[in-house]
Amino acid sequence: MATFVPSFLRGTEEAYPRTPMGSIETKSLPAARLMVAESPKGYFESGNGLFMKLFRYIDGNQIPMTAPVEARLQPGVMVFYMDAGSAKRTDLQATPQVKLAETPARLVASIGVRGSYSRENFDEALAKLKAWLATRPDLTSPGEPYAVYWNSPFVPGIFKHSEVHIPVTAKAPAPAAPAK
Repeated sequence: MATFVPSFLRGTEEAYPRTPMGSIETKSLPAARLMVAESPKGYFESGNGLFMKLFRYIDGNQIPMTAPVEARLQPGVMVFYMDAGSAKRTDLQATPQVKLAETPARLVASIGVRGSYSRENFDEALAKLKAWLATRPDLTSPGEPYAVYWNSPFVPGIFKHSEVHIPVTAKAPAPAAPAK
């Protein structure tokens, strides 16, 4: 007899490796096909409906849930990654609620965080990540920070794993002084 297991409780494919909680690192994220929902409200404002727009899209199109989910703060944007099989599908179409996008491989500075997915935890982690970046003259940050969430909404806050990312690029080394 088959049992019903909601898709959000099934195992998920991870789009890239997690940054360990409490660690700061730079890491390369792979190119990917994404599903994107937007709201004029900020991410942490209630009622932005971003998760449900994306969940209805993956559920209606039989796309497996992947981890992580990424969130841009203002305006509110939530991003789901497509698993490898769904990324190759040609039948998927954008809707008024969900856009489809491609992202190239990219480099980010990342901090691993434990705790609830709150504005306060995001801001605290962002401050630590910015302080770390200030010690790295070899890196520049051309983009806006964003949140990365690894667990479902049903995981208790104390067990949740998230990250804060800031896109970075390596600065070109200064040219060597000519020999005399």
